[in-house]
Amino acid sequence: MDPTTPPSNTPDNAKPENRLLRDLTDAIEERDDCWIARALNRQHPADAADLLEMLSYDSFEKVVSLLGGHLSSEILIELRDEYREGAVEAMPDAAVASVLDELDSDDATAILEDIEDNRRERILDELEPGDRAQYKQGLSFDEETAGRLMQREFVAAPEFWTVGHAIDHARDRADELPEIFYEIYVTDPAFRPLGVVTLSMLLRAPRETKLSEMMLPLMSDISTGMDQEEVAYQFQKYSLASAPVKDGAGRLVGMITVDDMVDVIQDENTEDFLALSNVSSADGSHSVFDTIKARAPWLGINLFTAFIVSGVIALFDNVIAALVPLAILMPMISALGGNAGSQTLAVAVRAIAEREMEGPAVRRAIMRELLTGICNGAIFAVAVALMVFVWFRDPGLSLVAASALIATFTWACLLGILLPLGLKRLGADPAVASSVFVLTLTDIVAFFSFLGLAALFLL
Repeated sequence: MDPTTPPSNTPDNAKPENRLLRDLTDAIEERDDCWIARALNRQHPADAADLLEMLSYDSFEKVVSLLGGHLSSEILIELRDEYREGAVEAMPDAAVASVLDELDSDDATAILEDIEDNRRERILDELEPGDRAQYKQGLSFDEETAGRLMQREFVAAPEFWTVGHAIDHARDRADELPEIFYEIYVTDPAFRPLGVVTLSMLLRAPRETKLSEMMLPLMSDISTGMDQEEVAYQFQKYSLASAPVKDGAGRLVGMITVDDMVDVIQDENTEDFLALSNVSSADGSHSVFDTIKARAPWLGINLFTAFIVSGVIALFDNVIAALVPLAILMPMISALGGNAGSQTLAVAVRAIAEREMEGPAVRRAIMRELLTGICNGAIFAVAVALMVFVWFRDPGLSLVAASALIATFTWACLLGILLPLGLKRLGADPAVASSVFVLTLTDIVAFFSFLGLAALFLL
């Protein structure tokens, strides 16, 4: 079976990735490890990783087993966390150590941090002393910080060097250079970064030009303990391709490249999106039990808050019994208010993540959402009042529904922005738990205002 030729039982009009997936599935059933290895090696590592992730997790484990635990480093680092962890767990210690030798230090650290302590020590013992010390230093930094993300391979030159000196040095030490880099960092005698010279500038300048005369000022200011969200913000703000990382004394210790930041931005956006829905991602390696365990606690909180809302409704049971149309209209008031609050919450969480909620912008955003809630509430209040009047022929009920809708919209929009801002001020993640409380508090106000107004003016 050749990886580039579909088998005869595969439809000619099938997509290439579907044909390859079917061929890979057949090869797994036939335990054809040679075909699997050839097929994966002929793909770009990212495409090979995507192909493996299309398999069920059991089939993926079979692939790793058939390959004898020798999955290439390029494919391994492209796999999603759960698949990569499973592959590393199935690989022999020697194979993992070999993979680490082939990777940049930041990618190697990403693999090592998922290995249990005892095994990690065994693997580190098989590495060169210099590499071992480097990886241990990387693991000493907190997760989701610049220290964990940075790679220790970078190109630096003293300020008195010339362009020719820097180029000759790079050629002489080619084996020690990072596989990909975009800039040379100019340092002072204490190895503190002073500026940066891009490769395009280096190639255009005469050999006798001093680096200090042509270097650009550093736009970023990244330390090893900086949170990865702040690092990503600096990359986005200044359109950086790479950036130096400094230790507590201001010395250059590593660099971060834009490919790592793309992953961070995507991960943070996904995390916020899932947090707004109070769920975690369901990966191919997750079982039904794992998914239930991740979601059930939030559903339990929703159950508790639902009883609170039901308690508010119970306060007006005599009103509902006397005016049956109230029971018909209650869900509409609540649903419209909940949607308004969710819209505001989504916009607020995104704005906070993008650093758009700073200084005077906070006050402007609150006023904008307040006026938006009042105006939208008034617009839909008129529409609701007309529909209620046509339906029930009761002008009093129409006015009560309209008034309750304005109050609910105004409250929902204010809550949608004030709650995440309050969580941020308290040091909590604005995306986590916001939606539960916004929807619950909106429902409480919707029912209380609607039923309360009905009790005051219609009975």
